[in-house]
Parts: sequence; structure tokens; C-alpha cells
Amino acid sequence: MVHREWFDDPKVLKAEVIAWGAWGPIIYILLYAIGPSFLVPGAVMTVAAGLAFGVLWGSVWSLIGANIGAIVAFGAGRFLGRSFLERDLGARMRHILERLERNGFYLTLYLRLVPVIPYNAFNLLAGASPIRFKDYFSASVIGMIPGTVLFALLGDALWHPGSSRFFIAVGLIGCCFATGEIYRRWNASSLD
Repeated sequence: MVHREWFDDPKVLKAEVIAWGAWGPIIYILLYAIGPSFLVPGAVMTVAAGLAFGVLWGSVWSLIGANIGAIVAFGAGRFLGRSFLERDLGARMRHILERLERNGFYLTLYLRLVPVIPYNAFNLLAGASPIRFKDYFSASVIGMIPGTVLFALLGDALWHPGSSRFFIAVGLIGCCFATGEIYRRWNASSLD
């Protein structure tokens, strides 16, 4: 059943989530963990968390859900794709895979800070690649924090679109993307 009033007035959604008590965050975390697998963008989920839970708790619940989803997708990639990569790729691709293994933490950190490919696609590819789980997980946890907080801030600021807080959130998100791209171009040759 679709609750149209949730989309007409965000305050109704927030009141509904608060009425769920402890189940609100639990349901949200589970939805976030599986949502990207069904092509629901993580940024949209995080903005919704900022709107429903505020910046702090929206960030916390989003990080928990995103990391659970990342672990599950990484495991699926490892289980379903790893043997294919190891068995069917030529010598040229093996060199690329060795570089991925050596630089897995930095690649994962970069792609979390500047998500140039969808998170879930990267989660699956990282699982299928030789990136070590500890490098992947630690870089994911660290790298997701800035974007998660900023998108939760944007969600919280949607209560007052046009406010300075809203424009600060949008500006900071833009700065993060620009900084990541500048860093990528500056550091492009250091991964060799």
C-alpha cells in the first residue's frame, strides 16, 4: 500500500517513522542494506534518512545499512565471480588484478569518497577481484562517512529548501566530488 501523504508532506513521514519506535531504524537499515541491489541509489536512501531521522541518526543508520549491504554484495561477488576471474582471464588481466590486490584499500577509499560507479556494482566487482576483505571493509567504513553525513545533512536541510543550510549542504557535496576528481588526476600515475 502506497502512502501518498508521505510524499505530499514530509512531516507525515517523519511522524510515521517516529511512531514505529525502535523498529523505524531497524526497518530502515534493512531497506538500505538491500535497496541498492534493487537499483535504489544509496544517496536517495541517505537523503531520506536525513529527512526522517535528522543528520546524526540519519548518518548512523545509513552507515550501518550501507556497510551491511556492502558486505553482502562483496560476499556475493566473491562467491559468484572470483573463480571466473581466476580461471578465465589472461596474463594481461592478471597484472591488473595484482595491482587491484596491492592497491585495494586506496582504490576502495577513492571510490567511496568519489562514487564514479554505483556502490553496489563496485561491491560486486571488489568481491570478485583479489581485493582483500579487510582492505575493502576498512576503506568502505572510512570512505562512506563524509558523503553519508553530507547527504543526511541535505536530507535534514530539505525541511527548509532555500535556506543557507540547504545551499551549504549542496555546496559541500559538490566540493567533495570536485576534490576527489582533482586528487584522481593529480595522483593518477602513483598506483603503478
